[in-house]
Amino acid sequence: MKSALAVLMVLFSGGLTAPAPETVCTISDGRLTELSGLAATADGYVTVNDGADDPAARRIFFLDAACEVARAVAYPSEPRDTEDLALAPDGTVWIGDIGDNGGVRESIGLWRLAPGASEPVLQRYTYPDGARDAEALLLDGDGTPIIVSKDPIRAGLYVPDGDTLRKAGSFRIPDTSTSNPFGFPGRLVITGGAVSPDGTRVVLRTYADAFEFPVVNGDIIRSITEGTAERIPLPDEPQGESITYAPDGKSLLTVSEGESPAILRYPSVVPAPAPSPSAPPPASEPALTAPAPSRDVTTAGIAVAAGAGLLVLGALGFGLARRFRRPPGR
Repeated sequence: MKSALAVLMVLFSGGLTAPAPETVCTISDGRLTELSGLAATADGYVTVNDGADDPAARRIFFLDAACEVARAVAYPSEPRDTEDLALAPDGTVWIGDIGDNGGVRESIGLWRLAPGASEPVLQRYTYPDGARDAEALLLDGDGTPIIVSKDPIRAGLYVPDGDTLRKAGSFRIPDTSTSNPFGFPGRLVITGGAVSPDGTRVVLRTYADAFEFPVVNGDIIRSITEGTAERIPLPDEPQGESITYAPDGKSLLTVSEGESPAILRYPSVVPAPAPSPSAPPPASEPALTAPAPSRDVTTAGIAVAAGAGLLVLGALGFGLARRFRRPPGR
């Protein structure tokens, strides 16, 4: 029999069954009450607040696996409105100072904290089509940052082009009925995003749902703008503005704003692609032990293999048939 929580999650997620998330750990540090960006590392997490008013909260926070603050790195100047972060394969932390609730900023900023550095460095950019509020930051395979705007219904995707940004596409946010604290408007805006550690999947979230895409040929922008997403309901998170992948890429992690926020785990729904099979051995001398046939061996293939075996048997006059099997298919 389903629990009451499971039933409610189905009812409020538009009929899509949403497994209850697992609580990974709870953050008790009083400075971390406006969390808006999250990344998972091999031994913990990196997070930032959403434009904190308290100077002590304007830090890049490194947490251990138990969600305790292990280190905090200050900015050399005051950021305007930090909203998301992303972790590069080399360990560089990118922080998106990209929030603009009033649509009045002349420029936005991206901070980069290199591994072992004592403070991040800032690069400013301007939009080509006027001020934009944004809360999601992605990194593609070559390290190019992608900013996803918070425009309702259709989010814009922007990439750096010199000191300006270039609009590279847009994403129409699917319509859902997932319950969230902001109701209908909360389902229409992108509040966070992440790329899987192996670069094969990308996810964007609203206050209500996550939308996960397979990445085709490493092209994140095209995969979002032209691909088909799988939906993961995130019902009734207090104020969900963060999402990231676990280091193994098998699950998604979220955290909300609020007192003592918990990091929650949801299963990833887009499977990582299987590794490419190895090439078959060169056709020189036959191996002493023939490889086992692959599962997709066809009837014609078996007939060919059997015929070859009979020819060898007749030519060599062996008393026992020796069966040759074709190597696994590609």
